[in-house]
Amino acid sequence: MSIYFSFPFIVWVFRILHFYFASLSFVNQFFFSNKLVTSQPEQSQAIYSLFLLAMKNFSTIATQYIYVLFFLHCCCCTMFVLVLVQAADPSSSEAPMHKAEQQALYSAVQAFVGSWWNGSDLYPDPCGWTPIQGVYCDLYNDFWYVSVINIGPLYDNSLRCTTNIAEFSHHLFNLKHLKVLSFFSCFLSPSQNPITISTSNWEKLANSLESLEFRSNPGLIGTVPNTFGYLRNLQSLVLLENGLGGNLPEEIGTLVNLRRLVLAGNQFSGKIPESFGGLSKLLILDASRNKLSGSLPLTFGSLTSLLKLDLSNNMLEGKLPREIGRLKNLTLLDLGSNKISGGLAQSLEELVSVKEMVISNNPIGGGLKSIEWQNLQSLEILDLSNTCLTGNIHKSMAEMKRLRFLGLNSNNLSGRVSPRLAALPCIGALYLYGNNFTGELEFSESFYRRMGRRFGAWNNPKLCYRAEVNSTGHVPYGVKSCKQETTISGNVLSNAKFSEANWDHIGGKNGWEVPKSKNDQQMYNQWASDNRFKVDDTLHFNYTKDSVLVVTKDEYEKCHSAHPIFFSNNGVTVFTLDRPGLFYFISGVSGHCERGQKMIIKVLEPASPPQSADQNERKNDAAVAMATISSATLMSCIMSFVGVLFF
Repeated sequence: MSIYFSFPFIVWVFRILHFYFASLSFVNQFFFSNKLVTSQPEQSQAIYSLFLLAMKNFSTIATQYIYVLFFLHCCCCTMFVLVLVQAADPSSSEAPMHKAEQQALYSAVQAFVGSWWNGSDLYPDPCGWTPIQGVYCDLYNDFWYVSVINIGPLYDNSLRCTTNIAEFSHHLFNLKHLKVLSFFSCFLSPSQNPITISTSNWEKLANSLESLEFRSNPGLIGTVPNTFGYLRNLQSLVLLENGLGGNLPEEIGTLVNLRRLVLAGNQFSGKIPESFGGLSKLLILDASRNKLSGSLPLTFGSLTSLLKLDLSNNMLEGKLPREIGRLKNLTLLDLGSNKISGGLAQSLEELVSVKEMVISNNPIGGGLKSIEWQNLQSLEILDLSNTCLTGNIHKSMAEMKRLRFLGLNSNNLSGRVSPRLAALPCIGALYLYGNNFTGELEFSESFYRRMGRRFGAWNNPKLCYRAEVNSTGHVPYGVKSCKQETTISGNVLSNAKFSEANWDHIGGKNGWEVPKSKNDQQMYNQWASDNRFKVDDTLHFNYTKDSVLVVTKDEYEKCHSAHPIFFSNNGVTVFTLDRPGLFYFISGVSGHCERGQKMIIKVLEPASPPQSADQNERKNDAAVAMATISSATLMSCIMSFVGVLFF
């Protein structure tokens, strides 16, 4: 802005000066080079004097004009500076925010952050030039109103909750245009500074609040208030990984505009309310990792807009309701790690949009033939492991063209394994271990090479692979060749007696268990170092309520593996040492490995066949000949070198 005033001022000053000096130059040239000066000197002198007087008057006027321009320029610059100062000084003009709204914001935030936080000093214009990190505003009728409050360490300079007692101030509910309220990692100590969600005043936010989130707050305890039912405009309710418990309130089912409901990672118990079936606009329902019990509500069939349903890691029981087949838009169904029984519901085949179906770790029972699996053409991940399934693999399972992962391990399935499974165009992981499959695996060597350990068929005692595959080196892990007779001795090692200790099972009569004292923490590795192991030896593990994992070296040292090389939890595990090198075993139960339930087995390289006497004699002759040649060659090189130096 100052440029617009400075530039004309400078231009006019230069014009005036240019006119003044140009005139003087012209007059001097005219009078002193013209004949008039020599012919009529008196007249010329008079005219010249008059001109000088005129120029003197002009100079005075021009100087005054320049002073006026300079004064106007200074006035404009001063006004510009005053405008800037006025804009930067909130005391000079009232911010477009009601004092009541501003004070409610300061008091609400201070109740969570701590009394040290003085909002009026730190953020005198919270919706203008001094914004609060995590707080956003919208204009209503030309005034600022708070619309978003995020409290927690989302950013480096975010509002962080006090380590002392925080509270839900009544001022929070006076922010009548508040749309989003979020608390992340704010209430951290359930023992020292626990806090419960306020049960009152939520009706004041009934017309405005659209999203309410509490994430990663272990110090947030108690139950979910029934008064959440007043929030009729709520579209997202997220209560993720807090310390909340008790029964879920029926009133949540009245939030008809709800599109996302996340209740995962808490301690909710009791049954899932039937009223949840009234959430017709719901897209995501995640109540995993709680203690919910009872059966799935029949009203779930009304959730026709649902895209994701995750109820895993609870204590749900009973049968799968046939109404579940009405969820035509469902893309993810995860019911893993519950107590659901009664077989696979036939209506599952009606979930034509589902991409991921996980029902593992449930006592489902029954077989696979009740479902026409070819109807699930969108299915990419199917996990039915450890579900007490019996019978054969249904032939229609080989017609799911988009299937990438198929987990049927740790069941009681039997019969032959169809070679059509290997022809699935997208298959990337196929787990069949821990069953009773029999006969010969008719998969190609290229399939074994492509899949590697992602094809698991171990712990099927009567299953073998074709003998001709063995010549390529790509064979299924833990499966015997059909040309070999599979026998399991009563000892830990099937082939030998490298030790006087004759253990029937790993851990002796006590089996695979946690060492009883700190002095015994190396008992498994001590035993392993006292014995020698060869390729194709077998290890026997007997245990109850435990598991056996084969892991990498790093996972062995950390006592944790999210994706073990081998896993078994059927109580009687037979593991074949199918290669030379090191094998790392740990228990899969939390805390057992740290207490010494782990073991390293070293498998020796296969011994080379003994050489005959003729072969040894030929090798000795060759060695003597090479030595002779090498000596002669060496002497020749030395003599040549000496000759070059001296001759």
